[in-house]
Formats: sequence, C-alpha cells, structure tokens
Amino acid sequence: MESTEQNLPQKNHTTLVEFIFLGFSDVPNVQEFLFWVFLIIYVIILMGNSLIIIITNVEPSLKTPMYFFLGNFSFLEICYVSVTVPRLLTDLCRQNRNISFVACATQMYFFLVLGATECLILTAMAYDRYVAICRPLLYPTIMSNRLCIQLAAGCWVSGIPVHMGFTYLIFSLPFCGPNQLNHFFCDIPPVLTLVCGDTWMIEMLIYVIALLVVTIPFLLILGSYVRIISTILKLPSASGRQKAFSTCSSHLMVVALFFGSGIITYLKPKSSYSAGADKFLSLFYTIVTPMLNPMIYCLRNKDFMKALKKFHLKWIVMTHEA
Repeated sequence: MESTEQNLPQKNHTTLVEFIFLGFSDVPNVQEFLFWVFLIIYVIILMGNSLIIIITNVEPSLKTPMYFFLGNFSFLEICYVSVTVPRLLTDLCRQNRNISFVACATQMYFFLVLGATECLILTAMAYDRYVAICRPLLYPTIMSNRLCIQLAAGCWVSGIPVHMGFTYLIFSLPFCGPNQLNHFFCDIPPVLTLVCGDTWMIEMLIYVIALLVVTIPFLLILGSYVRIISTILKLPSASGRQKAFSTCSSHLMVVALFFGSGIITYLKPKSSYSAGADKFLSLFYTIVTPMLNPMIYCLRNKDFMKALKKFHLKWIVMTHEA
C-alpha cells in the first residue's frame, strides 16, 4: 500500500496533458468588462503599430536607421501581444480554460523569444541614437543599410536557440498536484510553482538567461544614454538640446517601462512569488506598455507627426480621386 502511494506522484507526472488557466476567475463579476477593456487595448495596439509600419515604409523622409528600427519594433509589438491577448480574450468568454501541455510550451517559447527580441531591438535603437548624437559626422558611415539589417536580423534570431532549449528543459520537469495555472498565460513563474521537487537549477538558469537577455542589454542602454546626455548638455544650441532630449526621452520611457517590469518579474526569487502581483506586472508589460509605445514614439516625435499629416493628406487626395 505504501509503495502504491509513493508511485502516485510519478503517475501524475506522466499523465499530465493539460493546464487550466485560472486567469481572472477570482473576479467573476468583471469578466465582461475586462473583455471589452482588453479588446479595445488590443485593437489600439494593432492599429497604432500598423500605422507606424506603413508610414515608416511609405514616407521618404523617414527612410533612416532610427525609423527602420522603429518599424521592426512595431512589428515585434504586434507579434508579442498576439501571443497572449487573443487567448486571454477567448478565456474571458468561456468556462473551459484548458490549454494542452504542448500549447502551453509553445506559447511560453514564443513569448520568451519575442521578449528577448524586444530587449535586443531596444538596445539597437539606443546604439543608433548614441551614434547619431555622439558621432554625428560618422553616422551615415557607421549606420549603413547593411549594418542595420545585420543588427535587426541578429535581434530576431539570437533568442531562438536559447529559449528553445530553455522551454524544453522546463517542460521536461515533473509536474504534480493540481494542474491549475494561476495566470492568464504560460509564463515561467506560475508554471514553476506546479513543478515537483527542487527547482534550484532551473532558477539559476533563469538568472543566467535574464542576465544575458535583460540585464546586460539594460546596462548597455543606460551606458549609451549616459554618453548621449553628456553630449547633449554640451550642445551650444538650446533648440538642438531640446530636439535631442525629446527624441531620446521617448526611447528612455519605453525602456524604463519594459525593462523595469520584466526585471522585477524574472529576477525575484521563487519564494517571493505572488500570483496577484505577478498577474498585475504581466498585464503591465504584455498589454499596457505595448499600448503606450506608439503614443510615446509618435506623439512626441515632430518628424513622425509631419509625415503622418502628409500621409493623411495623400490619403484624402486619393480618396477624392477614386
């Protein structure tokens, strides 16, 4: 009898085929309200970032490295939110919130890869601003089309092998107990709470990957902006300083929002995990920040607003001619 009981956990490990998202089931009275809020935010994200992609591609005045990376960033944001939000919207409309083991692993993999890509693209954007402001005479030579394409390709590809192996390791661990995932998507902290046994090794691996993917890019961005701000303060023209600060402050706001919430989520110890706080932080960097990004980059950017007005006028003319 005793040996049978000892074998039960092992049986659970091998027969686990799905998780159940608890999501926002603890607040059943606001499910419909949350659905409409998240749907509106998702539409804003899709429309705002699509507009940036279109304008940066059709307006000749925006054919610069800065807007090349911004176009990449906007496409990335569309992909990033589409990994989690459509599933969240579906779950808010139904009682059955099951997700298969394979689907959960797939969602985590794409979320991590795209998150790593975002860290790297933000770093590439900081490097672009550093060269433009600190080495303006060499800017056209350094930030050539070839280098921009290589940097963008590196950002998109670098996280693929790392997170493929990392996701495989996590889902190779034994799971036990209830298969209820107290979250709205398959993120690392809530999934790890369902793992049996010691997770010390995987936690150390998380810290190593976070150091490579999050902390080092964050420090590189900070280093770039220390040099940038130092150079801006030396500019003789007040209008030149204002324009440089305006461009850079937009990027810094996005960096602070994304990296700040990400570092808190992934670098805190498992023992301090709180489902409620984690869901709130996750909402912040998966939905709120991507919604704010188009507004931060566009509304504070005079060149982009001029291009937007020109595009709008062209659209009106084309519509009247049709």
